[in-house]
Order: sequence, then structure tokens, then C-alpha cells
Amino acid sequence: MTRQQQGLAFGLIGILIFSGSLPATRAAVDGFNPVFLTAARALLATLAACLLLLIGARQRPDRKEIRSLIVVALCVVLAYPLLSAIALTHMPSARAILFTGLLPIATAAAAILCGGERPRLPFWLFAIAGAGVVGSFALLNGAAARADHVGDWLMLVAILLCGLGYAEGAKLARTLGGIQVICWALLLSSPAMLFVALWLWPATLSGIEPSAWIGLGYVSLFSMLIGFVFWYRGLALGGTTKVGQLQLLQPLVGFGLSALLLGEAVGWPTLLAALAVLPCVAGARRYA
Repeated sequence: MTRQQQGLAFGLIGILIFSGSLPATRAAVDGFNPVFLTAARALLATLAACLLLLIGARQRPDRKEIRSLIVVALCVVLAYPLLSAIALTHMPSARAILFTGLLPIATAAAAILCGGERPRLPFWLFAIAGAGVVGSFALLNGAAARADHVGDWLMLVAILLCGLGYAEGAKLARTLGGIQVICWALLLSSPAMLFVALWLWPATLSGIEPSAWIGLGYVSLFSMLIGFVFWYRGLALGGTTKVGQLQLLQPLVGFGLSALLLGEAVGWPTLLAALAVLPCVAGARRYA
């Protein structure tokens, strides 16, 4: 198996894991405050990350790598989980999932800034077209439901910061390895997360539904740790702009999980918008 094929394989596993993140978060915010949820998922993942570092850490990050790890922590440990959790209090998970169609573009753009990758002009044409499809759907489909588009704007910012975190983490994974990148990022963020979790600790845990606990468990172990191990490894092996286009699959798998696990109705406009993004991101991948 070539390096490119290995990258695609690792990346695909990561994307399949991430596809359950927003449905699981939607279930979790029914029982937990979004800010507390962000801190709790990071702390639970940190416990497992510490064990992984004790077992397999080959080296400690140097000063330059620590600066990059702080960027990763701010983007994928704090910003994306927090903003997406708050957004999901304003919208169903199926609508939030549609915005993940922009992740390949955000990741590729960040890779150009962070890693020096230089896709060709057609890449940008396809990328802009895909962004236009998602943006138009969000504006037109949400006009009647929520005029202020709070959830839409939160998801948009979350996606942009997530793309930056993916690109920065992929660059680090070439020297540290995918496991160590997310583990060190979690460890660096743990003091602040512990403070927030203790500050917002629920008065009682007795009335929280099992579905919220399951959602918390999934986003803590899979979304916050295991998925990143595969994803950063895939990006490092296959290239951020190329492997990053696998995120195209995330909305489609996520829609199925939202319908199956949460009973959400995924309407034809949402499906058509996701399918319209397919050729845009496929073209972007070709010219990346």
C-alpha cells in the first residue's frame, strides 16, 4: 500500500468516527450545558490521552511545537466543540451537519497558510462553488425558521477554526505522530477545562437522560481522541488538501446517523444541498 493509500485509509476511518460527533453532541446538549459539555469531554479524553502518552510517548514537544499545539488545542479542543454545541441548541443536528461540507475547503485553505501547500486555480473555483451552495442553503432555508441565523454563524466560525486546527495538527503529526498531537493538545488544555468543569458542575446529575450520557461518552472518547489519532495520521501521510477532501463524506454519513439515532427528519432540500456539494469538493480534490 502506498503512502497516499495509507493516508486515505487512515483519513476515512477518522471521518467515519467524526460523522457521529454532531448527532452525539445534539443528544448530549439535551442534558448538559454546552460550555460544561465542552470542558467535560476534553477532560475525559485527557484521562485516556495521559495513559497513551505514558505508554507510547517517544519525545516531548519542543518550544516551537508547543506553540502549534496551543493552536490545535484552541481550535479543536475548545472552539469547535464549544461553538458547535451552542449552535446545536439553535438547530437540529442535520442542519449543523450540512456545514461540515465546508470543512474540506477550510482545511485546504488553512493548509496553504500553515503548511505551504499550493493547489491549482481550479481547486479554488470548485471550493468557492461548494461554499456558495452551503451558504445559499443556510440563508434561504433558514429565513422562515430563524431570522437571526445564530446557529448558522456559530457553525460557520466553528468550521473555519476546525479547518485551522486540522491543518496545524497535520503539520505537527509529521514529526510528533498523530497520537501525540491530540494527546499533548488535550493535556495543555486540561487546567482551563478542569476549572470550567468545576465551575459549571451541574447541581444534580439524576435527571439526565441516558442518551445525553451516551452522547457525552462518544464525543469524549471517539470524537475528541480516537478520531483524531486516525485523522491526523491520514493527513500527515496523504497530504492535507488531498486527504482533507474525504470530509465530503461526513455530511452524508451524519445525515443517516441523525435520522437513525435521533429520529430527525432530513428533508430533500438538505439532501440536495449536500449532493450539490459533492461535485464541487470532488473537483477540488482533483486539483488540490
